[in-house]
Amino acid sequence: MKFHRTVRPLRSQFDMAPFACVFFLLVMFLMLGSITYTPGVRIELPVAEVFPGTDQDSVTVAISEHGRYYFHNQLLDLAQLKARLADAVKKSREPLTLVLYADKAVPHEQIVQLASLAKELGFKEAWDATQPRMGDVPGEGKLKPRP
Repeated sequence: MKFHRTVRPLRSQFDMAPFACVFFLLVMFLMLGSITYTPGVRIELPVAEVFPGTDQDSVTVAISEHGRYYFHNQLLDLAQLKARLADAVKKSREPLTLVLYADKAVPHEQIVQLASLAKELGFKEAWDATQPRMGDVPGEGKLKPRP
C-alpha cells in the first residue's frame, strides 16, 4: 500500500513574519532586561596604583556621593554610626581595621573626619578602598592607607 504525501517541507514560499515576531520579542526582552532595578547605592571607587591589603579583622563603612553613611547595608547618621562602630570595637578581641568605601565625589574632609573618628574609637587603622586601573592584575590588594 502506498501513501501519498501532500506535505512538502520548504517547497512553499518562505514566510518572514514568524521570524520577525521572534526577533522583536528577543529585542524587547533584552531591552527590558537591561533597565531592571538593582537595589543598593552605587559607589564609584577612586582608581589607584598601590594596593596594600590587611590581614586584620575589618569593619566596612560606605559613604555615598551625597555624604550618607552605610554600615551593614543600613543608612545611618553620624551619631548612630559612631555608636555602632564603638560597639564593634568593644565586641572585637583583636584590633580592628576600618575600610572606607567612599565615592569619588565625597569631599576629602568627610573621609578624614571618619578616619579620625575611627582612631578615637580604638580602630588600629583606617583604609580607603580603591579599584585598580583597567589592565591591572586582579586579586592584588585593593586598599589604600589613610593617615
